[in-house]
Amino acid sequence: MLRLVLDTNVWLDWLVFADPSAAPVKDAVAAKRAAVYIDEACEAELVRVLAYDLGKHSIDAAQQAACLAACRQIALRIDSPMPPVIRLPQCRDPDDQKLLEAAFAARADYLVTKDQALLELTRRIATFLIVTPAELAPNL
Repeated sequence: MLRLVLDTNVWLDWLVFADPSAAPVKDAVAAKRAAVYIDEACEAELVRVLAYDLGKHSIDAAQQAACLAACRQIALRIDSPMPPVIRLPQCRDPDDQKLLEAAFAARADYLVTKDQALLELTRRIATFLIVTPAELAPNL
């Protein structure tokens, strides 16, 4: 079973936008070919972003709560972050560092993102790959 950590935007694609790019991940999780992991810091970011004004995709408090409940049902919790035994590269966007740390702590195979700053780091990390949903799909 593949171990995945999803960037907040991938969670939004799955939970809010029903974006087809998230469908292979959703299907793999449902078929138990993949498991998704999340830690407290990544979940807190998801909570913050769900509350943003997303224009025509803004959601009310009840929908936000439903999305968070779905995330909690889907994702396995990383309760005790592991201090990296290797030095993780520093992401250009300090807000994204928590995703690298979560992927390492989860012993993830993949960190799934559309964020270019994270994608640029994939060759600098030996323990997991950083890929887009489209790049991950053939491996599911």
